[in-house]
Amino acid sequence: MLLSLKNVSKTYKNGVKALDDVTINIEQGMFGLLGPNGAGKSSLMRTIATLQSPDTGEIHLDGLDILNNKNEFRKTLGYLPQEFGVYPKMSAHDLLHYFATLKGVSSKSDRNAIVDKALEVTNLSEVRNKHVAGYSGGMKQRFGIAQLLLNDPKLIIVDEPTAGLDPAERRRFLNVLREIGTNHIVIFSTHIVDDVKELCTDMAILNGGKILAQSTPKNMVTTLEGKVYTQIIDRESLEDFETQHNVISTSFNEDNELMVRVFSDDVMDAAFAKASPTLEDVYFTTLRNEQPVVESLNA
Repeated sequence: MLLSLKNVSKTYKNGVKALDDVTINIEQGMFGLLGPNGAGKSSLMRTIATLQSPDTGEIHLDGLDILNNKNEFRKTLGYLPQEFGVYPKMSAHDLLHYFATLKGVSSKSDRNAIVDKALEVTNLSEVRNKHVAGYSGGMKQRFGIAQLLLNDPKLIIVDEPTAGLDPAERRRFLNVLREIGTNHIVIFSTHIVDDVKELCTDMAILNGGKILAQSTPKNMVTTLEGKVYTQIIDRESLEDFETQHNVISTSFNEDNELMVRVFSDDVMDAAFAKASPTLEDVYFTTLRNEQPVVESLNA
């Protein structure tokens, strides 16, 4: 399976250019779309889901021109937006049966099989008879995945799904996505670096509506090998330090000392300690440079 976007751009009526000549290929598996709030992630998700039309560009799924065949494409799409509505006081079991009927599954035995499988995959079987309106945030997100699995979609889009979830709910939700990602194209939009690091086999960094980098998380990290350094400095000297060095990020160590991570193509002096790069380093460095730090694997 292959989702291909070519020269996709979108400018809203208020003049905001949400997407700027996006060209990218996404294959089967978990694909992480990483970027800060306002980067254009939701605009890209809505455009791929055919909820809005781009001003220019083409989008194809396995050769199907989805912009000119929206109804056919939507039969193979599963989309979980950031906000996906308020559910009535119905059990997960009954509500999934209702959704399956709407999707054209007329046979009760077929619906039973499909609903049971969706509940099993999303770890909701034990609460199948509980009202969805009473679910926790993480359970509602997993129910959202369950309902979109009913038509066995080729492409699944989830937009900022872990925002607001506690650590345990986040872990359960990521496990669900990891399981379904083996047989589908799953686009996972987030601003949380750890989600992408733990989950995705391929990823891109988006900001200002532009794709700044695309590769595997491992390959992205490899590009910074030997280029990341740390140093402990006085808090009062941070501003001057930032004018002299390419600071990636700052944090406090266990002794409450200010630890600064620095990117440099050149070997730093003995005052700096060499550090192993992380995906977070790649993310911050890419956003600061506003230019690709890796070559796209799909170029």
